[in-house]
Formats: sequence, structure tokens, C-alpha cells
Amino acid sequence: MADSVAGVVLAAGAGTRLHPLTLERPKPLCPFGSATLVDRAIAQLSAVTPAVAVNAHHGAAALVAYLGGRIYVSVESELLGTGGAIGRLRSWIDGRDVVVANADTVHDVALSTLVAGWDRDRIGFVTAEARPTQFAAGMRLVAALMPWRVVREIRESPHGLYARWWAPAAASGDVVVVAGGASGWFDCGRVRDYLEANLWQSQGASVVGETARVEGVIEQSVIWPGAVVRSGEWLHRAIRTTSGRTVLVR
Repeated sequence: MADSVAGVVLAAGAGTRLHPLTLERPKPLCPFGSATLVDRAIAQLSAVTPAVAVNAHHGAAALVAYLGGRIYVSVESELLGTGGAIGRLRSWIDGRDVVVANADTVHDVALSTLVAGWDRDRIGFVTAEARPTQFAAGMRLVAALMPWRVVREIRESPHGLYARWWAPAAASGDVVVVAGGASGWFDCGRVRDYLEANLWQSQGASVVGETARVEGVIEQSVIWPGAVVRSGEWLHRAIRTTSGRTVLVR
């Protein structure tokens, strides 16, 4: 399976809903646990295949510097959308089927077994649900499984996978939806969900990044690497960034 499947992490968006955190870092590089959001997504796809690529536009230079040659980064000079991103990667994909995931989606679904059971003919969707559901806009998507016969038709032009490829395939009955049975699923596009995802991972404990210094009191908070919480401060359900910005979540 590893030789015939490629993984793509979508990470090119501007992250406007995650402001003000994304004033400091691109969304995929926002800390998550002891790593970052993009690290988690890469690790989950790496359990399926060693061939994983990340697309980038907003914050592309930071992503390229962070990934440091260990992952192929497809840098887009213009924002191509989810469809155009796959089209730009066609030559890299090179005949393989593709598992597509978002860098900002946090879950605990083990993808390898589900991908191994995919028929490799229909577009597949792995959802967070415990039971199979119908394809629909807004479903809690974990990953999309796209056969090469579809990928080879996708062009490098700005467009979205949902409108151009997924919805028409669903209307013709040419998709399969697989229940992933996640115990947690979070779209970290918003500050509240980003905090909740970190606390879910840590089982409710505050998350303190490497080199951060905590002298005050923190409760259910995320402290970024290098951040400082000074004596006398009390942070509850807050995010303290490396630069010292405090974002309260209420």
C-alpha cells in the first residue's frame, strides 16, 4: 500500500479565523502538544505512506524553513484552493492514489486500516462518526481518499475539491463514506477549538511549550514555546503566545 498511495496535507490557508494567533505564526505551525498542528497531520498520514507532501501559500517561507527538507512542500504563488493544490501536485503524485487531510483537523482516527480497506475506485471519505453517514457538506471529515483515475484529471487552477469533484461524485453515487469512530474531532480554525483540541490531547491539563517559563498560575491554558507567565499572573482558559500576546477563551 505504501508504494501506491501518497498523502497530502492541505496547509495553504490564511488562517484568518484563528486571528490573532496567526499574526504570529502560520496556522499549521501553531503549537499542538509538544509539536505543531502540521506535525500531527504529517504523522497521521505517515502511518499510511512515507510519501507525504504539504502545500503552502500563506506563511510558505516559514513552513519551508520549519519542515527543513524532510517533507516535500508544494509552494503556490497564488492560492489554488483544495482542488488546484492537488492539481499542482499531480506530477509528484505520479499515478498513486491520494489520502488528503487538513493541517488544522485534530482527531485520533487510525487511518492505515481504513485506507487498506478502501476499494481504490470510488472517492472515499473518512469521518469522525461512530456509524456510517451520508456524504454532506459540513460533515466531520478526517480524510478524503482519492483514486488516481480522478486525480489525473485535476488541473492546477484555483478551485475547490468539494464543488468540482466531491459533490458531483456523491450525486452520482460514486463515493463511499467510512466511519472513523473518533473519540475527539476538532477543526482548529477558531481559537476556541484550538484550545479545546490541545486540552483534549492533554486530558484537561495546561499545555506548556518547550522553553516557556511559568512563574504564575495557569489553568486549562496553552503556553507557547518561549512564552513567559510572570509571578502574580493567573491565566484561566487562555493562550499565551511566544511574543507575550494573551488570548482569553470564554
